[in-house]
Amino acid sequence: MGFSWQARLTSGSRQAFVSAAASACMDTALRAGIALYTAGEIHAAHEPWEAVWLDLPDGDDERLFHGLIQFTAAVYHARQRNWEGAVGLAESAQEYLTPLPTPYCGIDIDSVVAALRDLESDPERVERGPIPPLYYQGRRLTAADLEIEGITTAASVVATEYEVYDTAIVESAIEYAREEATGTQAQYIRLLTSFVDDREHRGIVYNRLRQNVERRQAKRDDVAGLFE
Repeated sequence: MGFSWQARLTSGSRQAFVSAAASACMDTALRAGIALYTAGEIHAAHEPWEAVWLDLPDGDDERLFHGLIQFTAAVYHARQRNWEGAVGLAESAQEYLTPLPTPYCGIDIDSVVAALRDLESDPERVERGPIPPLYYQGRRLTAADLEIEGITTAASVVATEYEVYDTAIVESAIEYAREEATGTQAQYIRLLTSFVDDREHRGIVYNRLRQNVERRQAKRDDVAGLFE
């Protein structure tokens, strides 16, 4: 009897842990995508969302991520002057998002739907002004607002979005940033945050990141050579 109760307790705790972990992963991906969008990475923003959306069952969460992916796709196509594609995606995104309550998962659904309606009626508006904002809990998120997993997720997406960046360098920086998250240093965390947020100076930030990674790796190799 005691064994059976313990087994049930362990199973229930495990399910709760898995559910909490999935929820945390979903929120991390949601926030990382918003930060990318805020940084002007309209195409890249969908990557964290898609990674979560593909495994979601039908329901409101699936509708949210599906709608947000189509929202950014509509904006992206409008920026590419593909007016027909932008209008079609804006219309489709509304079908996913309109039934959701607002706010939902921190997203101001009403403002997103309103932006989609404007885009559907006049896709050329993106050439006359900034892209429509995407609000989370009433504000526009940047990488500086994210926890370490959100920062590293966004940085990894940016690195893979552009061929000019060595993904191995960025992945090494991500490893070092995660180590910093449990200590007192924040050099790599700050650099990765700027790598996402500071689009204008991203090349300069990447060079600093690369120099720091290569310096650390050289020191590690020097120490390893002493014992060969």
